[in-house]
Amino acid sequence: MEDPDATSTPPCARVTASAHCDLPCGVYDPAQARIEAESVKMICEKYQANTDPEFRTRAILIKEQRAELVKHHLWVLWTDYFKPPPFEKYPHLHQLFNEATKLAGAAGAKGATDPSKADELLQKIDEISKIFWETKQA
Repeated sequence: MEDPDATSTPPCARVTASAHCDLPCGVYDPAQARIEAESVKMICEKYQANTDPEFRTRAILIKEQRAELVKHHLWVLWTDYFKPPPFEKYPHLHQLFNEATKLAGAAGAKGATDPSKADELLQKIDEISKIFWETKQA
């Protein structure tokens, strides 16, 4: 009878893998946040051009939903795509994401109807996108 504590197969070798994201690339893209932010801006412009109270109420509801999607897409990039190496190479990246998500939130485009807030948000997303594509080239 074989010893139950003895193993007939050699121990597995330890393999260390590293990546800059949680899944294979191709599933992350700041364009998702940008599309929603463009919607927020367009809704703000339409809101400003229309005085109908029912239209304005619907516009605000949809704008807030889109702004929430911007925050979601930014958070996914921030927490799932970017890992320590890019944060070391781009030390302002955490601050940039923080500012962008705040601009998408109640203190920014979600809570305002001024298209200029959406423009500020789009500028932050463009900065994040530039860094994102630089990391994709690496």
